[in-house]
Amino acid sequence: MPPAQPDAAQGSTQAKLSFLSSAAAFGEAVRVSVEETHMAWVFLAGDFVLKLKKPVKYPFLDFSTVEARESACREELRLNRRLASGVYLDVLPLTEAANGTLAVNGDGKVVDWLVKMRRLPADRMLDALIERDAVSPREINVISERLSRFYQAAVRTLLSPDEYLRIFIEEHERNREILLQVDHNLPRRELDVAFTAIERMLSNFRPVLAARALQDRIVDGHGDLKPEHICLLDPPVIIDCLEFNARLRMVDPFDELCYLSIECERLGAAWIGKQLIDDVAMRLGDRPPREVLAFYRVYRCALRARLSVAHLLEPSIRTPEKWIPRARQYLAIAAAAAKDIA
Repeated sequence: MPPAQPDAAQGSTQAKLSFLSSAAAFGEAVRVSVEETHMAWVFLAGDFVLKLKKPVKYPFLDFSTVEARESACREELRLNRRLASGVYLDVLPLTEAANGTLAVNGDGKVVDWLVKMRRLPADRMLDALIERDAVSPREINVISERLSRFYQAAVRTLLSPDEYLRIFIEEHERNREILLQVDHNLPRRELDVAFTAIERMLSNFRPVLAARALQDRIVDGHGDLKPEHICLLDPPVIIDCLEFNARLRMVDPFDELCYLSIECERLGAAWIGKQLIDDVAMRLGDRPPREVLAFYRVYRCALRARLSVAHLLEPSIRTPEKWIPRARQYLAIAAAAAKDIA
Protein backbone atom coordinates (compact mmCIF):
# COMPACT_ATOMS: atom_id res chain seq x y z
CA MET A 1 0.00 0.00 0.00
CA PRO A 2 1.51 3.40 -0.93
CA PRO A 3 2.02 5.97 1.80
CA ALA A 4 -0.99 8.09 2.62
CA GLN A 5 -0.74 11.79 1.84
CA PRO A 6 -1.35 14.49 4.48
CA ASP A 7 -4.57 16.44 4.13
CA ALA A 8 -4.67 20.23 4.03
CA ALA A 9 -5.39 20.54 7.75
CA GLN A 10 -2.13 18.78 8.55
CA GLY A 11 -0.04 21.42 6.83
CA SER A 12 2.75 20.94 4.35
CA THR A 13 5.13 18.07 5.06
CA GLN A 14 7.87 19.88 3.16
CA ALA A 15 7.39 23.00 5.30
CA LYS A 16 7.70 20.87 8.44
CA LEU A 17 10.88 19.22 7.18
CA SER A 18 12.43 22.56 6.22
CA PHE A 19 11.68 24.04 9.63
CA LEU A 20 12.86 21.05 11.63
CA SER A 21 16.06 20.96 9.57
CA SER A 22 16.89 24.49 10.77
CA ALA A 23 18.47 25.70 13.99
CA ALA A 24 15.26 27.65 14.72
CA ALA A 25 13.53 24.39 15.63
CA PHE A 26 16.05 23.85 18.43
CA GLY A 27 16.15 27.44 19.68
CA GLU A 28 19.93 27.75 19.46
CA ALA A 29 22.70 28.05 16.93
CA VAL A 30 23.33 24.39 16.16
CA ARG A 31 24.03 22.38 13.05
CA VAL A 32 21.12 20.05 12.25
CA SER A 33 21.57 16.72 10.50
CA VAL A 34 18.66 14.68 9.19
CA GLU A 35 18.21 10.90 8.99
CA GLU A 36 15.29 9.23 7.26
CA THR A 37 13.86 5.86 8.23
CA HIS A 38 11.01 3.87 6.75
CA MET A 39 8.49 5.56 9.05
CA ALA A 40 10.04 8.80 10.34
CA TRP A 41 12.45 11.67 9.93
CA VAL A 42 14.99 12.17 12.71
CA PHE A 43 16.58 15.58 13.30
CA LEU A 44 19.82 15.63 15.32
CA ALA A 45 21.26 18.83 16.74
CA GLY A 46 23.61 19.39 19.67
CA ASP A 47 22.55 17.26 22.62
CA PHE A 48 19.02 16.57 21.40
CA VAL A 49 16.97 14.75 18.78
CA LEU A 50 13.50 15.48 17.41
CA LYS A 51 11.58 12.73 15.62
CA LEU A 52 8.69 13.37 13.23
CA LYS A 53 6.60 10.41 12.10
CA LYS A 54 5.75 10.13 8.40
CA PRO A 55 2.06 10.53 7.42
CA VAL A 56 1.85 6.96 6.10
CA LYS A 57 -0.57 4.07 6.33
CA TYR A 58 0.30 0.39 5.92
CA PRO A 59 -1.52 -2.81 6.91
CA PHE A 60 0.54 -2.93 10.12
CA LEU A 61 0.42 0.77 11.11
CA ASP A 62 -1.55 3.95 10.60
CA PHE A 63 0.21 7.32 10.93
CA SER A 64 -2.06 9.03 8.40
CA THR A 65 -3.61 11.59 10.77
CA VAL A 66 -2.25 14.05 13.31
CA GLU A 67 -4.23 12.27 16.04
CA ALA A 68 -2.76 8.88 15.11
CA ARG A 69 0.76 10.28 15.13
CA GLU A 70 0.21 11.88 18.53
CA SER A 71 -0.97 8.56 19.94
CA ALA A 72 2.05 6.77 18.44
CA CYS A 73 4.43 9.38 19.85
CA ARG A 74 3.00 8.95 23.34
CA GLU A 75 3.26 5.16 23.06
CA GLU A 76 6.86 5.54 21.89
CA LEU A 77 7.67 7.63 24.96
CA ARG A 78 5.92 5.24 27.37
CA LEU A 79 7.34 2.03 25.97
CA ASN A 80 10.91 3.21 25.43
CA ARG A 81 11.20 4.50 28.97
CA ARG A 82 11.29 0.84 30.00
CA LEU A 83 14.83 0.42 28.60
CA ALA A 84 15.94 4.02 27.99
CA SER A 85 14.28 6.17 30.64
CA GLY A 86 16.78 9.02 30.47
CA VAL A 87 16.75 9.21 26.69
CA TYR A 88 13.08 9.70 25.87
CA LEU A 89 12.29 13.14 27.26
CA ASP A 90 8.93 14.40 26.03
CA VAL A 91 6.24 14.55 23.37
CA LEU A 92 5.94 18.07 21.97
CA PRO A 93 3.46 19.69 19.58
CA LEU A 94 4.61 21.22 16.31
CA THR A 95 2.49 24.34 15.99
CA GLU A 96 1.64 26.80 13.23
CA ALA A 97 0.84 30.47 13.91
CA ALA A 98 -1.77 32.43 11.95
CA ASN A 99 0.98 33.80 9.68
CA GLY A 100 2.18 30.28 8.83
CA THR A 101 5.24 30.31 11.11
CA LEU A 102 6.07 26.94 12.63
CA ALA A 103 7.33 26.40 16.17
CA VAL A 104 8.10 23.55 18.52
CA ASN A 105 5.72 23.73 21.50
CA GLY A 106 4.38 27.09 20.35
CA ASP A 107 1.00 28.76 20.85
CA GLY A 108 -0.49 28.19 17.38
CA LYS A 109 -2.57 25.40 15.91
CA VAL A 110 -1.11 21.92 16.43
CA VAL A 111 -0.14 20.51 13.01
CA ASP A 112 1.94 17.55 14.17
CA TRP A 113 3.73 15.91 17.10
CA LEU A 114 7.37 15.25 17.90
CA VAL A 115 9.27 12.94 20.20
CA LYS A 116 12.15 14.71 21.92
CA MET A 117 15.15 12.59 22.90
CA ARG A 118 18.59 12.96 24.34
CA ARG A 119 21.21 12.38 21.67
CA LEU A 120 23.35 9.30 22.19
CA PRO A 121 27.03 9.02 21.20
CA ALA A 122 27.16 7.32 17.79
CA ASP A 123 30.50 5.70 18.58
CA ARG A 124 28.99 3.81 21.55
CA MET A 125 26.22 2.10 19.57
CA LEU A 126 26.72 -1.66 19.38
CA ASP A 127 26.85 -1.78 15.58
CA ALA A 128 29.60 0.86 15.53
CA LEU A 129 31.55 -1.00 18.20
CA ILE A 130 31.25 -4.27 16.27
CA GLU A 131 32.54 -2.54 13.15
CA ARG A 132 35.64 -1.40 15.10
CA ASP A 133 36.01 -4.81 16.81
CA ALA A 134 35.75 -2.94 20.10
CA VAL A 135 33.22 -5.02 22.06
CA SER A 136 34.25 -7.11 25.06
CA PRO A 137 32.52 -10.14 26.62
CA ARG A 138 32.18 -8.10 29.82
CA GLU A 139 30.12 -5.46 27.98
CA ILE A 140 27.89 -8.13 26.45
CA ASN A 141 27.39 -9.55 29.94
CA VAL A 142 26.14 -6.13 31.10
CA ILE A 143 23.67 -6.03 28.19
CA SER A 144 22.42 -9.51 29.04
CA GLU A 145 21.90 -8.46 32.65
CA ARG A 146 19.87 -5.43 31.52
CA LEU A 147 17.75 -7.49 29.16
CA SER A 148 17.19 -10.23 31.74
CA ARG A 149 15.79 -7.71 34.23
CA PHE A 150 13.59 -6.28 31.49
CA TYR A 151 12.16 -9.68 30.54
CA GLN A 152 11.60 -10.66 34.17
CA ALA A 153 9.55 -7.50 34.71
CA ALA A 154 7.80 -7.45 31.31
CA VAL A 155 4.06 -7.82 31.07
CA ARG A 156 3.07 -11.38 30.16
CA THR A 157 0.71 -11.59 27.19
CA LEU A 158 -2.54 -13.54 27.07
CA LEU A 159 -1.72 -15.32 23.82
CA SER A 160 -2.99 -18.88 23.67
CA PRO A 161 -0.74 -21.52 22.09
CA ASP A 162 -2.94 -21.52 18.97
CA GLU A 163 -2.74 -17.73 18.69
CA TYR A 164 1.02 -17.86 19.12
CA LEU A 165 1.41 -20.45 16.36
CA ARG A 166 -0.94 -18.50 14.09
CA ILE A 167 1.44 -15.51 14.12
CA PHE A 168 4.21 -17.63 12.64
CA ILE A 169 1.93 -19.33 10.12
CA GLU A 170 0.54 -16.03 8.82
CA GLU A 171 3.93 -14.34 8.61
CA HIS A 172 5.44 -17.39 6.91
CA GLU A 173 2.83 -17.16 4.16
CA ARG A 174 3.65 -13.47 3.64
CA ASN A 175 7.35 -14.32 3.55
CA ARG A 176 6.78 -16.94 0.85
CA GLU A 177 4.62 -14.60 -1.21
CA ILE A 178 7.25 -11.84 -1.33
CA LEU A 179 10.48 -13.85 -1.39
CA LEU A 180 9.45 -16.23 -4.18
CA GLN A 181 8.85 -13.44 -6.65
CA VAL A 182 11.14 -14.18 -9.61
CA ASP A 183 12.29 -10.61 -10.13
CA HIS A 184 14.06 -10.61 -6.74
CA ASN A 185 16.51 -13.23 -8.05
CA LEU A 186 17.13 -14.73 -4.62
CA PRO A 187 18.95 -18.08 -4.24
CA ARG A 188 16.27 -20.75 -4.58
CA ARG A 189 18.23 -23.43 -2.71
CA GLU A 190 18.53 -21.30 0.41
CA LEU A 191 14.89 -20.25 0.17
CA ASP A 192 13.84 -23.90 -0.06
CA VAL A 193 16.02 -24.87 2.90
CA ALA A 194 14.60 -22.07 5.05
CA PHE A 195 10.98 -22.66 4.08
CA THR A 196 11.27 -26.43 4.55
CA ALA A 197 12.75 -25.97 8.05
CA ILE A 198 10.01 -23.53 9.06
CA GLU A 199 7.26 -25.79 7.76
CA ARG A 200 8.80 -28.85 9.43
CA MET A 201 8.85 -26.98 12.74
CA LEU A 202 5.24 -25.83 12.37
CA SER A 203 4.23 -29.40 11.53
CA ASN A 204 6.43 -31.84 13.46
CA PHE A 205 7.35 -29.67 16.46
CA ARG A 206 4.13 -27.72 17.04
CA PRO A 207 3.78 -28.88 20.67
CA VAL A 208 7.37 -27.84 21.46
CA LEU A 209 6.83 -24.36 20.02
CA ALA A 210 3.33 -24.00 21.48
CA ALA A 211 4.74 -24.86 24.91
CA ARG A 212 6.43 -21.46 25.00
CA ALA A 213 2.98 -19.82 25.17
CA LEU A 214 1.56 -22.55 27.39
CA GLN A 215 4.39 -21.96 29.89
CA ASP A 216 3.64 -18.20 29.99
CA ARG A 217 6.93 -17.27 28.28
CA ILE A 218 5.52 -14.69 25.82
CA VAL A 219 6.01 -11.07 26.89
CA ASP A 220 5.39 -7.52 25.71
CA GLY A 221 8.97 -7.12 24.53
CA HIS A 222 11.07 -4.65 22.60
CA GLY A 223 10.00 -5.76 19.14
CA ASP A 224 13.00 -4.51 17.14
CA LEU A 225 16.13 -5.55 19.04
CA LYS A 226 19.05 -4.64 16.76
CA PRO A 227 22.69 -3.61 17.40
CA GLU A 228 22.01 -0.04 16.23
CA HIS A 229 19.43 0.28 19.00
CA ILE A 230 21.82 -0.64 21.83
CA CYS A 231 24.10 2.02 23.31
CA LEU A 232 26.88 0.87 25.60
CA LEU A 233 26.73 3.58 28.22
CA ASP A 234 26.89 2.88 31.94
CA PRO A 235 24.28 1.49 32.32
CA PRO A 236 23.48 0.50 28.71
CA VAL A 237 20.34 1.89 27.11
CA ILE A 238 18.21 0.22 24.46
CA ILE A 239 16.13 2.51 22.26
CA ASP A 240 13.60 2.50 19.42
CA CYS A 241 11.27 -0.28 20.49
CA LEU A 242 8.36 -1.11 18.21
CA GLU A 243 5.55 1.15 19.40
CA PHE A 244 3.03 1.08 16.55
CA ASN A 245 1.73 -2.48 16.77
CA ALA A 246 1.36 -4.31 20.09
CA ARG A 247 0.94 -7.69 18.39
CA LEU A 248 4.40 -7.43 16.85
CA ARG A 249 5.88 -6.91 20.33
CA MET A 250 4.36 -10.13 21.68
CA VAL A 251 7.48 -12.27 21.67
CA ASP A 252 9.39 -14.98 23.39
CA PRO A 253 12.50 -13.24 24.83
CA PHE A 254 14.62 -15.83 23.03
CA ASP A 255 12.96 -14.95 19.73
CA GLU A 256 14.19 -11.36 20.21
CA LEU A 257 17.62 -12.57 21.25
CA CYS A 258 17.85 -14.78 18.15
CA TYR A 259 16.96 -11.75 16.04
CA LEU A 260 19.72 -9.75 17.72
CA SER A 261 22.14 -12.64 17.27
CA ILE A 262 21.39 -12.72 13.52
CA GLU A 263 22.13 -9.02 13.17
CA CYS A 264 25.37 -9.35 15.12
CA GLU A 265 26.40 -12.33 12.98
CA ARG A 266 25.61 -10.41 9.81
CA LEU A 267 28.00 -7.70 11.03
CA GLY A 268 30.72 -10.28 11.71
CA ALA A 269 30.29 -10.92 15.46
CA ALA A 270 28.41 -14.21 15.79
CA TRP A 271 29.91 -14.75 19.26
CA ILE A 272 27.82 -11.92 20.71
CA GLY A 273 24.50 -13.62 20.08
CA LYS A 274 25.72 -16.93 21.48
CA GLN A 275 26.90 -15.26 24.68
CA LEU A 276 23.72 -13.23 25.08
CA ILE A 277 21.50 -16.29 24.74
CA ASP A 278 23.62 -18.29 27.19
CA ASP A 279 23.75 -15.44 29.71
CA VAL A 280 20.03 -14.64 29.58
CA ALA A 281 19.11 -18.33 29.74
CA MET A 282 21.14 -18.67 32.93
CA ARG A 283 19.62 -15.56 34.51
CA LEU A 284 16.04 -16.43 33.58
CA GLY A 285 16.43 -20.10 34.45
CA ASP A 286 14.93 -20.93 31.09
CA ARG A 287 16.42 -22.21 27.86
CA PRO A 288 14.20 -23.25 24.93
CA PRO A 289 15.00 -26.53 23.16
CA ARG A 290 17.58 -26.42 20.37
CA GLU A 291 14.88 -26.80 17.71
CA VAL A 292 12.99 -23.76 19.01
CA LEU A 293 16.10 -21.56 18.99
CA ALA A 294 16.91 -22.75 15.46
CA PHE A 295 13.34 -22.06 14.36
CA TYR A 296 13.46 -18.53 15.74
CA ARG A 297 16.67 -17.88 13.82
CA VAL A 298 15.40 -19.28 10.52
CA TYR A 299 12.02 -17.57 10.85
CA ARG A 300 13.58 -14.21 11.72
CA CYS A 301 16.02 -14.48 8.82
CA ALA A 302 13.16 -15.13 6.40
CA LEU A 303 11.18 -12.24 7.84
CA ARG A 304 14.16 -9.86 7.60
CA ALA A 305 14.84 -11.00 4.04
CA ARG A 306 11.21 -10.25 3.17
CA LEU A 307 11.33 -6.81 4.78
CA SER A 308 14.56 -6.10 2.90
CA VAL A 309 13.13 -6.83 -0.55
CA ALA A 310 9.84 -5.14 0.37
CA HIS A 311 11.73 -1.85 0.21
CA LEU A 312 11.96 -2.42 -3.54
CA LEU A 313 8.15 -2.38 -3.76
CA GLU A 314 7.90 1.15 -2.33
CA PRO A 315 6.99 4.07 -4.64
CA SER A 316 10.18 5.88 -3.59
CA ILE A 317 13.11 3.54 -2.96
CA ARG A 318 15.99 4.63 -0.74
CA THR A 319 19.34 2.94 -1.44
CA PRO A 320 17.90 0.34 -3.86
CA GLU A 321 21.29 -1.34 -4.31
CA LYS A 322 21.32 -2.35 -0.64
CA TRP A 323 18.33 -4.64 -0.29
CA ILE A 324 18.93 -7.76 -2.42
CA PRO A 325 22.46 -8.31 -1.01
CA ARG A 326 21.03 -7.82 2.48
CA ALA A 327 18.30 -10.40 1.82
CA ARG A 328 20.92 -12.85 0.56
CA GLN A 329 22.88 -12.44 3.80
CA TYR A 330 19.82 -13.33 5.85
CA LEU A 331 19.06 -16.38 3.72
CA ALA A 332 22.62 -17.67 4.08
CA ILE A 333 22.33 -17.44 7.88
CA ALA A 334 18.92 -19.15 7.72
CA ALA A 335 20.26 -22.06 5.70
CA ALA A 336 23.02 -22.63 8.26
CA ALA A 337 20.59 -22.52 11.19
CA ALA A 338 18.08 -24.83 9.51
CA LYS A 339 20.25 -27.91 10.08
CA ASP A 340 19.22 -27.93 13.76
CA ILE A 341 15.58 -28.56 12.82
CA ALA A 342 15.76 -32.28 12.05
